[in-house]
Amino acid sequence: MPKKRSGGGLSPTQQAAKFLGVSVLAGAVLAGIALPAVGALGLAAKGSVESFDELPANMKTPPLSQRTTILDADGGQIATVYSRDRTVVPLKDISPYLQKAIVAIEDSRFYQHGAVDLKGVLRALNKNAQTGGVSEGASTLTQQYVKNVFIEEAGDDPTKVAQATQQTIGRKIRELKYAIQVEEELGKKKILENYLNITFFGQQAYGVEAAAQRYFSKSAKDLSLEQAALLAGIVQSPSRYDPVNDEAEATKRRNTVLQRMAAVGDISRAQAADAMKAPLGLKVKKPKNGCITAVKGAGFFCDYVREVFLTDPVFGKTKERRAKIWNQGGLTIRTTMDPQSQNAAQRSIKDHVYKSDDVATAASIVQPGTGKILAMGQSRPYGFKKNETQINLSVDQSMGGGMGYQPGSTFKPIVAAAALEDGMPANKTYSSPYQMAYPSPVSVCDGKRWMNDPNNPAKLQNENSSEVGPYDMREATAKSVNTYYVQMISDIGICPVTTMAKKMGVQRADGDKMPQVPSIALGTQEMSPLTMANAYATFASRGMHCTPVAIESVSRRVGDKTTSLEVPKSTCSRAMSENTADTINTLLKGVVEDGTGKKAGLGSRPSAGKTGTTDERYAAWFVGYTPNMAGAVWVGDPAHKRKMVGITIGGRSYGKVFGGEVPGPIWGDMMSGALEGKPVEDFNTVHIPDSKPRDRGDGDGDGGRDDGGNGDNDGFIGGLVGGNNGGGGDEPTPSFSIPEGFIRGQSNGGGNGNGGRFG
Repeated sequence: MPKKRSGGGLSPTQQAAKFLGVSVLAGAVLAGIALPAVGALGLAAKGSVESFDELPANMKTPPLSQRTTILDADGGQIATVYSRDRTVVPLKDISPYLQKAIVAIEDSRFYQHGAVDLKGVLRALNKNAQTGGVSEGASTLTQQYVKNVFIEEAGDDPTKVAQATQQTIGRKIRELKYAIQVEEELGKKKILENYLNITFFGQQAYGVEAAAQRYFSKSAKDLSLEQAALLAGIVQSPSRYDPVNDEAEATKRRNTVLQRMAAVGDISRAQAADAMKAPLGLKVKKPKNGCITAVKGAGFFCDYVREVFLTDPVFGKTKERRAKIWNQGGLTIRTTMDPQSQNAAQRSIKDHVYKSDDVATAASIVQPGTGKILAMGQSRPYGFKKNETQINLSVDQSMGGGMGYQPGSTFKPIVAAAALEDGMPANKTYSSPYQMAYPSPVSVCDGKRWMNDPNNPAKLQNENSSEVGPYDMREATAKSVNTYYVQMISDIGICPVTTMAKKMGVQRADGDKMPQVPSIALGTQEMSPLTMANAYATFASRGMHCTPVAIESVSRRVGDKTTSLEVPKSTCSRAMSENTADTINTLLKGVVEDGTGKKAGLGSRPSAGKTGTTDERYAAWFVGYTPNMAGAVWVGDPAHKRKMVGITIGGRSYGKVFGGEVPGPIWGDMMSGALEGKPVEDFNTVHIPDSKPRDRGDGDGDGGRDDGGNGDNDGFIGGLVGGNNGGGGDEPTPSFSIPEGFIRGQSNGGGNGNGGRFG
């Protein structure tokens, strides 16, 4: 701003300069428009001065948008994302050739004039009068910088961008006043630095550092004379002088810059001549932006981090505020992703499931006791081509995922935990017949009761006709006996189960409430792999549930300052007693050691888990854990159309897919790699008294046997319909019908089990 006299107000000379500057620029040279008639000048000037005085005294300079870098837990780069590819650098890190080139071609009197170059204005006016048109403008480098600030402030809003660039007297007046302020406050060197960092150089490159990297794959400080001249020439029209798409036009423009540098004495004519003979020497680095650039197959984890930033209020009270911070960038986000675990997950997925297979797989690993997400991967890569997708199959719909998948028998341990917390002994025995009608009535949370239809009762059966009770909890869990778990939930009521699920962070992937129906015991509610991995981490941490987190720290660079942002923290709370968790761990160790999950075992390292094969083999699961890691693997058709019967997965043919046969080995290989070199820890187990000894085979209520011993096949809804007889027998034909509405089916997802009636 012009300095005021001690008595207040501007001196006559300053007033005249202000009047002349506003009059000429606003009324005379509006991007090169000729002066109006002398009679109109006074009116234009009068109105311009009033508008000038009404403007705010200080220009708000938004932080320059820059690239954001996402790192893994060890500090390795996962991906870079940006709204505008820009890396701000100080003037000392910008080639002197480029500094001279941009001044020579854009504003050669930059160091001689103030915010307004009256000499340049008169020169432009004279030339435009001679040509009878608009052939030359008169904006100084300072004014151009101010204009770029307006554009930066507009962001990606097309209306605001149009307002920032519109050719109106009002905009020119505002540009002039702020140019005067900038000259007063910053000085020439800082203005030049800011200008070179804000200006657009084409090819998605904002600022000289991004431009130098884009066109020459080098830093701005290392640019040669001819390279600097090329970049300086692009600024006037990045599309017209684009060297990638029009080398000839770009060369002409570069040579014009070199001639201008020689004319003003920045270089000799001999230097200019030699540089003009040089080829452009492009070494173009293609723009790489977004999670599609992520390494280690972490594109979906990268996308999840972005979703967390845009949805968590810790980063801003409104979604608009959060989006603005994200788009401005300049963030360094250190995540929880463990590179060893991520590599192990992707390697195992690649070995077992091909991206071109009819079905896909997704896997997540969570650290018990902290909620840290260590790995997240899937067989269909992040992308837009065939066999690629942008849907994160590991997470809930609200975080960029799909509708979820029925977890089948992997939900049963949650039912068992609820029963144990309700006081049920771990050796509780139920009659567990091969087939039965759903018990009725069953209590629900609102004090009502679920009732089976007496005229057409819904029934269920176990996988194998040989599976006839009584069974205790240990054997029923190892074999995944459906009738046992339905009798259990009918005994304790549905409310304790849904309450326990909530405490463990278990929710439907689509965000809907979990219905109060007994069929939830069989895993009818669609859930995501991350949800199930995090739920089982609760067992591993002896009953403490910690909400999942993906971000360790965030730093934000604005100008020369770097600040730390607050990040979401995991909230840990006790979901069940240690004794209950230890009992579940004891039960699920049996599943891996001598049940349906043998193929997922980790050798000498203690592990626990549960298989699941659901909904006529539309999906198969293995969810398991050690004391220091919990992981979930799902295999199936995301569109819920392809049954996994007579199918080839990963180059291997399967008559029928079982949870222990496809997801189990994926989990085993993934966890073995993730845990390599980590301490071997054991569970706290409890003694579960044996019930009356029975001489039974190794049949598997989770499915038929593929080896004459353990089988693994839930059939439809964990054995509600169908399934494979133990020992590889034929799939039984159901001898009952399911009343319409008992299970809310899913054309492109799973069912709700939302049937029966309430009384």
